[in-house]
Amino acid sequence: MGLEDVLRTAAPQVLGAVVRRYGDFDACEDAVQEALLAAARQWPAEGVPGDPRAWLIRVASRRRIEALRSDEARRRREALPPDPVPEVRGDDELTLLLLCCHPELTPSSQIPLTLRAVGGLTTAEIARALLIPESTVGQRISRAKRRIKETGARFVQTNPDAVRQVLYLIFNEGHTASAGPALQRVELSTEAIRLTRQLHARLPDDGEVTGLLALMLLTDARRPARTGDDGALVPLAEQDRTRWDRAAIDEGIRLVTAALRETAVGPFQVQAAIAAVHAEAPSAADTDWAQILELYRLLDVLAPGPMVTLNRIVALAEVDGPLVALRALEGVALDHHRVAAVRAHLLEMAGDPVGAERAYREAARRTLSLPERRYLESRALRLRIDERGRGHGGKKGGARRL
Repeated sequence: MGLEDVLRTAAPQVLGAVVRRYGDFDACEDAVQEALLAAARQWPAEGVPGDPRAWLIRVASRRRIEALRSDEARRRREALPPDPVPEVRGDDELTLLLLCCHPELTPSSQIPLTLRAVGGLTTAEIARALLIPESTVGQRISRAKRRIKETGARFVQTNPDAVRQVLYLIFNEGHTASAGPALQRVELSTEAIRLTRQLHARLPDDGEVTGLLALMLLTDARRPARTGDDGALVPLAEQDRTRWDRAAIDEGIRLVTAALRETAVGPFQVQAAIAAVHAEAPSAADTDWAQILELYRLLDVLAPGPMVTLNRIVALAEVDGPLVALRALEGVALDHHRVAAVRAHLLEMAGDPVGAERAYREAARRTLSLPERRYLESRALRLRIDERGRGHGGKKGGARRL
């Protein structure tokens, strides 16, 4: 693991420990940033210490104490001793997560603050994950920090709804990066799974926490087969299913089955059930699309949204045909490259290579993920080559599912 990876992995844990000890989220975040900068300057020359997190916590704690001593409004805390330095605890990230989802904060502030503090995402990455402007994300994070400072919010047991949603967004950014040269950011998806396990251990009877953990495991199980040796995206229908993580699949199926049997049905459980249907199919051709379509219809009732609608339309095409799905797609109002990608897929299924090529290129232009762009461009190029071949008397090539 490189220096940058070490610092990025340690940052949320360090912040959680320092905030737990000293409070004042905003000031502690500044202290941790100073510690990270000090490490970036010193470690390349002096070497990474044996316990990087403890080093960062000590430095951040000193910075925080120095700030307290220089604050005229807090003279009585001037004698605060540097020890004891807060210890690293296994649940520091989860504790920090609960603070970021404090009930004093609005849901619109909880999510970006947690993605920044716990997930380590940049403001631009958060904006793409939430489909909102970058300036709006910055304003929400600033308001959240200000609110924590004004109310003196401390760690409390909070409503798990926001916590689940934040963990889901962190996982999604790791599973399919919104931008950059790599399709996946494994450190984010792995961290999201680890934190969700902690949340599940704390709330074992919460069916949606169980469903979320199952969904993550079932989705992450496909990770080894999602890219080729060159890092190129491999769509679900073309993945080598022998490379899927069967242990993760078995655990995910066991969890979602128990949750559906023992608790009220929720959106994460339904999504996990959809992932389980894909995981249980021995091949793409054997996928039970009728069951998946019904599950998406249920999800559209429980948690309606444009992405749910898009996925339901893809399933609809497999059951009722691409022309029916194309008509349904006309009613989707979403400014996102995935709409064009789905349209391209449906047009290809319907035997319209010219329209499909045009839609693939539109989707490729709009995505910020380089692997996705390369895949979409390759689909467009293949259609153009096939069309030229047909124009010269070649045989018509069959469309491939995304």
